[in-house]
Amino acid sequence: MFNRKARSFVTIMVIVALSALLLRLMTHQIIVYRLQQNQALAQVNLKLLSTAIENYAKDNKSIYPANMDLLTNHNPVYLERDFLAESSVRGYEYDCQRLEATGYTCTATPVGCKFTGKLIYTVSTGGLVMSESCDK
Repeated sequence: MFNRKARSFVTIMVIVALSALLLRLMTHQIIVYRLQQNQALAQVNLKLLSTAIENYAKDNKSIYPANMDLLTNHNPVYLERDFLAESSVRGYEYDCQRLEATGYTCTATPVGCKFTGKLIYTVSTGGLVMSESCDK
């Protein structure tokens, strides 16, 4: 009788250990997938911001907007969402260090390096998107 109970306990412990291992592997994959999704969305949002700025300049004799209000509260509306006013979007913060009549430079930076994203994206006049590691 003691032997049967011991075998049952060992079997249960093996099942619990395998379940914990599978759960850990699945959790890791979910985190990696989430990071990739955050980074892809940051690129898309930054490109969307850049396109709105470039379209504004095209419609206004190559003069770029001096602030986000000209993109979001203008007729026509160039950008429906003010990414700069929001604290973060899916783990990334957006900022335009340079937004003036002659050009722009905007970035998307992860809120937590390696937790919400691994790359910092920068877009500048002309729409060229560049990336660099956030752990530098």
